[in-house]
Amino acid sequence: MLRKTATVVTLVVVLAGAATAFALTRDRALDPAPAAEPVAQVATVKLERRDLSTTTSLTGRIGYGSARPLAGRATGTVTWLPAVGATVKRGRQLFRADDAPVVLFYGGMPLYRPIATPLMSGRDVRIVADNLRALGYRVGRRPAKTPAGESVLTPELVGAVKRWQRDLGRPVTGTVAVGDVVVRTGAVRVESLTVQPGAAAEADLMTVTSTRKVITVAAELSDAAKLARGSRVTVVLPDDRTIPARVSAVGRDLAADEGDTPRLVVSVAVDKPAAIAKLDSAEVKVNFPGRTAKKVLAVPIEALVALSEGGYAVQGPQGLIQVKAGMFADGWVQVTGEGLTEDMDVVVAS
Repeated sequence: MLRKTATVVTLVVVLAGAATAFALTRDRALDPAPAAEPVAQVATVKLERRDLSTTTSLTGRIGYGSARPLAGRATGTVTWLPAVGATVKRGRQLFRADDAPVVLFYGGMPLYRPIATPLMSGRDVRIVADNLRALGYRVGRRPAKTPAGESVLTPELVGAVKRWQRDLGRPVTGTVAVGDVVVRTGAVRVESLTVQPGAAAEADLMTVTSTRKVITVAAELSDAAKLARGSRVTVVLPDDRTIPARVSAVGRDLAADEGDTPRLVVSVAVDKPAAIAKLDSAEVKVNFPGRTAKKVLAVPIEALVALSEGGYAVQGPQGLIQVKAGMFADGWVQVTGEGLTEDMDVVVAS
């Protein structure tokens, strides 16, 4: 009886163990196989031989350039002034003194004496003759042997002066007083008025600018020293368009706001004025050229590996190659080192 009982117990234990083993085996069979480790992908680029150029980017502002005072030299009272923003060209009135027009002439020097004495000669006489000719008046020929750059107040020129005065509504005298005209190098735009009608005409009356829009940049002396009139630059407009331009002038007077670094004013003129014609005032970026390295081996900056002992290396096909970094420009860096060849694959950080 005891043996039979032991046999039954043993059978139960065996069956229970088998069932447990089957359950474990089934669960293992349903478990997914372990996933394989992903293989890291290494990005590479080729060493390139290319030109690198540095640029200095400075902030500029579109406008009409620096405003300069314009003084009247006519005796009398100011009876009319132009509107702010008005453009005045050759032969047009800048203001009126005692209700007589004072007009703009183009030239490189002001009138310093009355043009009144028959057969007088000089550069100031040439200014009167050139402007009247440009306005359509017949001024006759200059006498032979007149020095270069000068003219003579001939009877024909006096006749042209009278016709001009008659057309203006001025007293017809045949002479030009110092205060009858204001001489500037070209057309002007009225920036501001400094007096009102009723003021004395022989004083600073207004400030004027050029009529051509320019971009002014306040450059530190170290940056301005690298620039010269005619230097090529690029301008980045507010809408991210890039247009070519050139340096038209480099100022000589250092100026600074309180606590700021002294700077020089650099004027930049765009090649196609129509590109900024609709912008009376706007902030832009002006990119000035710097150093250039031609046909050098270069890699993207991401290819540089900083070494613990200092310096840099690149990861080539055979391992790390120590390099010397040269010029950095536009996300690239010039590299030199033993074993570097053009078109070599190097690893870049992903």
